[in-house]
Amino acid sequence: MPGPEFATLRDQVAALRARTISATELLELTIGRIEKFDDKVNAMVVRDFDRARAAAKQADTALARGERTPLLGVPVAVKESFNVAGLPTTWGFPDAKDWQPDEDAALVTRVKAAGGVVIGKTNVPRSLHDWQSYNDIYGTTNNPWDLARSPGGSSGGSSAALAAGYVSLALGSDIGGSLRVPAHFCGVFAHKPSRTLLPGRGNTPPRTPALPAPQDLAVVGPMTRSAADLTLATLLLAGPDEVEAVAYRLALPPPRSAEFDNFRVLVVDTHPLLPTSTVIRDGFDRIARGLEKAGAAVARHSALLPDLTLTAYTYLTLLMSQFGADAPVDTYRTIQAAVADIPPNTDTPEAVIGRAFVASHSDWIRADRVRIGLADKWRRLFNEFDVVLCPITPTPAFPHDHSDMNTRTIEIDGTTYPYNYHLVWASIATLIGLPSTAAPIGRSPEGLPYGMQIIGPYLEDRTTLRFAELIEQEFGGFSPPPGFA
Repeated sequence: MPGPEFATLRDQVAALRARTISATELLELTIGRIEKFDDKVNAMVVRDFDRARAAAKQADTALARGERTPLLGVPVAVKESFNVAGLPTTWGFPDAKDWQPDEDAALVTRVKAAGGVVIGKTNVPRSLHDWQSYNDIYGTTNNPWDLARSPGGSSGGSSAALAAGYVSLALGSDIGGSLRVPAHFCGVFAHKPSRTLLPGRGNTPPRTPALPAPQDLAVVGPMTRSAADLTLATLLLAGPDEVEAVAYRLALPPPRSAEFDNFRVLVVDTHPLLPTSTVIRDGFDRIARGLEKAGAAVARHSALLPDLTLTAYTYLTLLMSQFGADAPVDTYRTIQAAVADIPPNTDTPEAVIGRAFVASHSDWIRADRVRIGLADKWRRLFNEFDVVLCPITPTPAFPHDHSDMNTRTIEIDGTTYPYNYHLVWASIATLIGLPSTAAPIGRSPEGLPYGMQIIGPYLEDRTTLRFAELIEQEFGGFSPPPGFA
């Protein structure tokens, strides 16, 4: 077993069961590491060490009795947006600083039932609406690979906690890449599940009822430092909300293949709305060649690929209409006035975002009908391919930028583009609710990690998870950032 701080989830479980380390010892190592490094990373912004120590002690007693629940004694970090009874849930809103929920989120309940020891909560951006993780309550989370750069968002605290060696399992959520982007920026693994696979109850804004109603685009999921751990965690946490489990049971199909030589792979590394940086394209070329050498059938183009521009615009319409529904009246009216000045035939992401923010219910219904048509095209594509490999963002992690989000830009090979264009790659899997596994695949010349997303057919999550395991075995996966090993 490697040093406990960077051991896999499976190795930690094995060591605890073999009694080569106790849950209390493992927790104290975790706490010591947080106390050593988190002044500069600022990932674990809500610490629950007293209750964690009590839970670890109980886990040791259970292990001594021979109990074997899947996570018994393993420290786990939870994204701040998830309700944990007795801890604040703020989503970065200053007026929610002291609000605490009465019960745990569904995923937190499942972690605890499996024996996991919740150590606290990880940082998020305000309202979860950013690919950075900072807010006025908890400050800024830094990327362990380069403290001057973003760890991603909105699950950036969770990805930074994994990369810094605090925990082997963290919880996150995703509506605009919020699991995938942090994994990509920090060199770890994450799984954005099929839309209905994991219960989102309790990943809820402060003071909002935690009801089991399905969300349209948002999902919750695990983050780990190894692909096999990601499979373990996803399958452990998956299944209908307990409220619906009276009628439904989980029965995921097996992976479409166990090895590369039976996988049919489509590589898509360019997007009509946004270029991909040279370093990311070069990484995809290397992976594509390696996959062919390993026996996979690899294509770089397909007439079956649904229209990516239509996909992005439809996603933006549905996403921004949701944001608009939650916006303050003054903000809504300001954007409504600005939209009135956009010529009717203007068809750019900025125009789509503006119009979608003030969309009517009829606009939403029309966009949803387009989504249904695109879902049918994806089903046809997955008759010919097993997975589609795409970038997560056009570049590795970017420097912190806390300026007005509406004026921010991203730089791609020396050219700037609007910051919100980050959404286009997230849209591919999110619009249709497809599973997407984020896996690290390389480093930039500056030493920054970057990854790819492995997209698969709806509810065939085990296919993308297995492919990620093979990617890790063939091309390598996580390694500790310099200064943290």
